Amino acid sequence: MHQPSMQQFMSDPAAINRLRAQFLAELAATSGEPALRGLRDRYLGRKSGAITALLKSVAAAPPDVRPTLGRLANELKGQIETALAERLATVEAPRHPADAVDVTLPGRDFPLGHRHPLTLLRERIEEIFTRMGYQGLEGPECEDDYHNYEALNMPPHHPARDMQDTLYLASPFNERYAVPGTGRRDAYAANLLRTHTSGMQIRYMETHAPPVRIIVPGRVYRRDNLDLTHTPMFTQIEGLVVDEGVTLADLKGTMAAFLGELFETDAKVRFRPSFFPYTEPSAEVLLGCIFCKGSGCGICKKTGWLEVAGSGMVHPALFERVGYDPERYTGFAFGMGVERIAIVKYGVDDIRMFYENDLRFLEQFGQ
Repeated sequence: MHQPSMQQFMSDPAAINRLRAQFLAELAATSGEPALRGLRDRYLGRKSGAITALLKSVAAAPPDVRPTLGRLANELKGQIETALAERLATVEAPRHPADAVDVTLPGRDFPLGHRHPLTLLRERIEEIFTRMGYQGLEGPECEDDYHNYEALNMPPHHPARDMQDTLYLASPFNERYAVPGTGRRDAYAANLLRTHTSGMQIRYMETHAPPVRIIVPGRVYRRDNLDLTHTPMFTQIEGLVVDEGVTLADLKGTMAAFLGELFETDAKVRFRPSFFPYTEPSAEVLLGCIFCKGSGCGICKKTGWLEVAGSGMVHPALFERVGYDPERYTGFAFGMGVERIAIVKYGVDDIRMFYENDLRFLEQFGQ
């Protein structure tokens, strides 16, 4: 369609109205997004558009008509921009409806979380001992000195207390605690974060007669720096068996059966003499290295053995504390850190990886 010349616009403002009519006629005859965008380029293009040429001609118009031409040219530009925007929106609307879902796209896999590897391992350990007939218990994380130390054969100033490196708490309590079976009332204060779950041995035996077969999982706290093998908070699982005729052979058989099922192998287990105030004799439980089969590797430090737990026969002094007859009853106890078991089971050389929330590491244990 023929466009009026710019000379006509300069000499005859009415020609702008003819350009408007020309645009409206072309707009009415145009359909489809490509054609509309082409129309927009012809009228609003920065280099060769009709409106661009019109605005340039205003500067060369005679002074007496320049204001009128400028006003009419800008009004026409705004009208064309608005009309084109409305038509393009109408064309694009059916293609992009509000809240539309493109059913041709492939489905999205939403990431699902899962339990932490330490939680999975703890549940596995609890499952094994539950099937062995053990009862699972939990105890207070804020413990008193009597149950955490004194009743476990660690009186004040006992050197074994230094091994625990305790986190003490300021406490308003200053009650008196009645020691079962003795008639004595010893000082009692809930004034520390428990350093082990062994205190539940005493708490349970105070209120239950033999036979006893319990495990006690839970968080424990020590004043340790976070490094490759230590953390100030970790999970411990305590075990206790008390009955008539319980021997060290029962302890060894229990640990061999447990470790064999946990590591899914014919476990080679041996005991190494050690010291714990609440067991006599005491021993560390060693597992034949499952990685090198005893030949020596970096994980077992070339020894062929991995330390996985502490254990021993319950000290008679503990039985006297709770009113058990040490001439009639014997028992064994064991304790293990879930993190230490995890390091051995998964071949992880840095305990901090379990706490740093690195998904690249944690997703390897997804279930």
